[in-house]
Amino acid sequence: MDNQTFFQDKVIIVTGASSGIGLASARLFGRCGARVVMAARSYDKLLALAPSVGDGDHVLCVRTDVSVEEDCRRLVEQTVSRFGRIDILVNNAGISMRAMFKDLDLKVLHSLMDVNYWGTVYCTKHALPYLLASKGSVVGVISIAGYSALPARTGYSSSKYAIRGFLDTVRIEHLKDGLHVLVFAPGYTASNVRKAALVADGSAQGETPLDENGLMSAEDCALYLAQALRKRKSHMTLTPLGKATVLAHNLFPNLTDRLTYWYISREKDSPFQ
Repeated sequence: MDNQTFFQDKVIIVTGASSGIGLASARLFGRCGARVVMAARSYDKLLALAPSVGDGDHVLCVRTDVSVEEDCRRLVEQTVSRFGRIDILVNNAGISMRAMFKDLDLKVLHSLMDVNYWGTVYCTKHALPYLLASKGSVVGVISIAGYSALPARTGYSSSKYAIRGFLDTVRIEHLKDGLHVLVFAPGYTASNVRKAALVADGSAQGETPLDENGLMSAEDCALYLAQALRKRKSHMTLTPLGKATVLAHNLFPNLTDRLTYWYISREKDSPFQ
């Protein structure tokens, strides 16, 4: 079954849909004839981007701060009011950070957990009755950092590990209900997430330490996400480096710690230097 056939007329919520993987996924779903609900904090930006996803009959924009449970409840209610059902929930909204834990204001950890982890929990909780009714899919977009810890990203890694544990548990609870739960772990993907990453005092980093042009594109990442949804996979890990990191972490954890330290220390303005 191809993407066009599979996603035609499905109702899909995508959080963090104003940029990066979220926007690329929304556009892909829209091209395939889905009814796409775009959620993000910037409503004006969503409205400007909506025509690139689909026409007014197929796209709904909902201002949503996923760290606020009431926003997540309202997102689900508006989706059902407009389209009558939910087939797929893509929990993609997220923020990152870059600072050593010893230097970190703990409010940064709270922010990471509120958006990344609790945002996934809130949206999943309120969408779950509708996803069970449709035997649909819930997705958590995590990271390789949700399998193998990433130094100077304590809050990021912690939140992504937490999402994986949460969704793996939900999957087991609903093995007999027809619910599909996907933990989707991209490697480094070109996006603005690193520019917006929080530093020790909670302010935005402002620039990326990586060469974004050399990373997997958000559009390619969206294609892999679509494939995982069609095949109802429970887990998908992307990029050769990402797959090698997860395997090495399981087999040779001490060596992986050292290699990870070395790799991150090579970043521009690394906290280790």
